[in-house]
Parts: sequence; C-alpha cells; structure tokens
Amino acid sequence: MKLLSFRFEGKTLFGPKVKKEEAVWDVKSIAETFGEKDFPSTIIEGIAGGLEFVEKVRKLAEQARNSENPEQFKHAFTDIEWLSPIPRTPKNVLCVGRNYAEHAAEMGADTPPEKLMIFTKSPTSIAADEQDLPIHADLTENMDYEGELAIVIGKKGSKIPKQLAYDHVFGYTIANDVTARDIQYGHKQFFLGKSLDGTCPMGPYIVTKDEIPNPHQLSIATKVNGELRQNGNTADMIFKIDELISEISKFVTLEIGDVILTGTPAGVGKGMNPPKYLKAGDTVKISIENIGTLVNRFV
Repeated sequence: MKLLSFRFEGKTLFGPKVKKEEAVWDVKSIAETFGEKDFPSTIIEGIAGGLEFVEKVRKLAEQARNSENPEQFKHAFTDIEWLSPIPRTPKNVLCVGRNYAEHAAEMGADTPPEKLMIFTKSPTSIAADEQDLPIHADLTENMDYEGELAIVIGKKGSKIPKQLAYDHVFGYTIANDVTARDIQYGHKQFFLGKSLDGTCPMGPYIVTKDEIPNPHQLSIATKVNGELRQNGNTADMIFKIDELISEISKFVTLEIGDVILTGTPAGVGKGMNPPKYLKAGDTVKISIENIGTLVNRFV
C-alpha cells in the first residue's frame, strides 16, 4: 500500500493512493461514514497499529470503492497540498553517512567505513514532495543533494536484535538529504549543515513493507534538471537495514514514526570535478524502484 499525508481544506489528513488514479482516498471520512470507531487521527497513530492498521485501511478503501458514490471519498492530487508522509518525526531524523563505498570514496575516504557514521537532521528540516525548497543563498554557496532510501519505524524498540529488526519496520519512503557542504565542513559537525529549513524533503509515499520484500534490490536514480547524477542500487549498502536498526537502537530508543535515512550512492555534486552544487531554479528528481519519484524545485 502507498500511504500519503496531505492537507485538504485546511485539514491535515492521510490515506492510501487510489489504484490506477492520481488521487487519494480520504480514509478518515470513509471511517466516519461507515461507522468505524476509534480510527487513528494521525498517520503516526495509524502506523502504531502495524499490519492491522494497513488491513483496516484496505477494507475502508474497498467499502468506498463499492459504495454508491465513491467519488465523494476521493481527492485528486491536483486538489491537495502534499505533506511529507511523516509530517513531523518524534525526534531528529536519523541519518547514515557514507554507507555506499563509491560515495565514501568520492567524499575523500581512503577506505569504506568500518563502523556506522550517524548524524541527525532537525524535524524542522522536513519538507514534502512537490514543495519548493529554499536555496538559502544568504547562508551557503554549496547546497548539495543526496538521494536516499528511508526507513519508517513502526514499532518502538531498544537494543533490537538483528534478527528482529524488520519487525520494527513499517515501510519505506524516499528522502533527499540536502546538505550545505560549506556549513557541514566549516562547522566540524554535520548538524547545522544538514538541518536548514527544507533540507529533508520526503515522499511522495510510504510504501508498506509487505510490498517491498527485499529493500536491498532497489534502484536509486537522482536527476538534476533532467541530468542523471546518481544511478545506484540499495544492494550496494555497506551496512544493511537490519544492521542499521540493531546498531542504532543500542544507543537510541527507536519510536513509532522515526525515520532513518540509509545513505546515498555516488554522484553527489561535491564529488564531481569540478563540483556541481545546486542553484536557484534547479529541479531535483529522486526515483526509487517500487516507491515513486520525489520532486523538488529550489528557489
């Protein structure tokens, strides 16, 4: 199932994509109409319900589809304001650095990392698909892109054994770990250079884990103004998803709605000779197999 968050007539809502249509089911409206009690009011509350929540949403969509007037329960994509699938995470967005060997090399590493490199982005950096993002020209001249697969946590856990890691995954989405390189390296810690407003667009959907049985066989492609910059595959991750969840949870309790960015393949702007940083007017499109395409324009 592809779930999205959106705003319609001033209300923050969520629902599944209508199959074969550019539209979303308003499941909260469907639940009210068909007398579904105690339906989650936010997507994070829904995610907490795991597969039972997913099945409930499927049944509601089916009821709406078979009703006398299914159109009353749909909103066309052109009529909604897209939000990040998780509009705000419980804590900072967790990020993995240099998790692809070729990217580590282009960033100056002599050898791939032997241990996880973890940093975070502020929740205020979160943005949505199709949202115009600030280029922050008053703060940086080196704005860069990083297309990444992101994990959405669906079950709280601490010190999670590797063999149980996927029990804590709700689904996957696309993220762009937009980075002000000059701030990142000038400040000596990543946080400020990674946390400017609008530097963590995510979306367009969360795809539930049942639809992606092997998250380590997904192509990732990033285009800037139509030019292919990154062309990788999640098979090339150094630290796999079960390792990431297990290791991070040794130190940080993972909560429902937390998001982990899993690293980016080679091809970022800084790694080019000469570097190709983003500028106002640029459009970045990140596509991940079986999820979709995240699109943002910088202004």
